[in-house]
Amino acid sequence: MTRPPGFDQWEERFAGAEYRFGREPNPFLARCRLLLPAAGGALAVADGEGRNGVWLARQGLDVVSADFSPTAQAKARALAAEQGVAITLVEADVHGWDYPEAQFDVVAEIFTQFSPPAGRALKWAGMKRALKPGGLLIVVGYTPKQLAYGTGGPKDVAHLYTRAMLEEAFGDFADLAITEEETELQEGAGHSGMSAVIGLTGRKR
Repeated sequence: MTRPPGFDQWEERFAGAEYRFGREPNPFLARCRLLLPAAGGALAVADGEGRNGVWLARQGLDVVSADFSPTAQAKARALAAEQGVAITLVEADVHGWDYPEAQFDVVAEIFTQFSPPAGRALKWAGMKRALKPGGLLIVVGYTPKQLAYGTGGPKDVAHLYTRAMLEEAFGDFADLAITEEETELQEGAGHSGMSAVIGLTGRKR
């Protein structure tokens, strides 16, 4: 894999013994538990140190955890072993990865807002392609209000998510639900404090 922009910075962020974004799943993802199938395949996009992919595996899903950081993936492997589940690790840049066609019952993208607009379009197109018809999409991100909080996430407004942006990208999905909230996050040192968050669920037609 050719090293993508930001590779060295993320390797440095993930280098410590602590899990930068904690070891527990994102709260919005955890609230989606009842929407998950009892079995099937799940793709965790830019899954970092694996907290979300490991949680999906604990729900009985066969998880592919994709990320470009080998350091993060080593920690994801350790977390999975500690929690007694298996995940498949794929070292890949999620902007340029060859997403498989209609392979997953669930695709989750949680706080992957390092993507510039052009990369985001490629990533989202790949995620849509990877979902089976009827498959569940889960997306979580910061909104532009997050810039005022400064408790995590990018500093460039072009990387942040809005309701209109998500509706334009995924408006063809069934059962589309979008929630905006300002809430306290405690997800390791990376996300800590009051935060402006947007979450989406929907099913591919």
